[in-house]
Amino acid sequence: MASIFTKIIKGEIPSYKIAEDDNFFAFLDINPLTEGHMLVVPKKEVDYLFDLDDDTIGKMMIFAKKTAKAADKALKPKRTGLIVIGTEVPHAHIHVIPFNDEAELNFKREKLKLSEEEFKTIAEKIRTEL
Repeated sequence: MASIFTKIIKGEIPSYKIAEDDNFFAFLDINPLTEGHMLVVPKKEVDYLFDLDDDTIGKMMIFAKKTAKAADKALKPKRTGLIVIGTEVPHAHIHVIPFNDEAELNFKREKLKLSEEEFKTIAEKIRTEL
């Protein structure tokens, strides 16, 4: 059965897409820790990030770097960090999170509540910088 991320990649579930190429897809997390919190996923459905072959994981990091640099330009955070947890959805993914304080990276804290218009605006700002 396809993961929710595969359904997003195929357009079966709407998303706030940031970037896409032949192998990877980046979109805003709908339960973000910060404005601009994105997920980078391989189009190939693999459960565990570290089960990806070396070439794919390397290219995925380069793809994530591009989205992080775009977020840096668009949102002007102190830093943009990458976090791999991988237990939320059985599809390899990297959280790309712009932040100003390390406390913002705590997944146990309350998530932001953004409107559809806010998500659209943030996504457009980041896409413009790619």
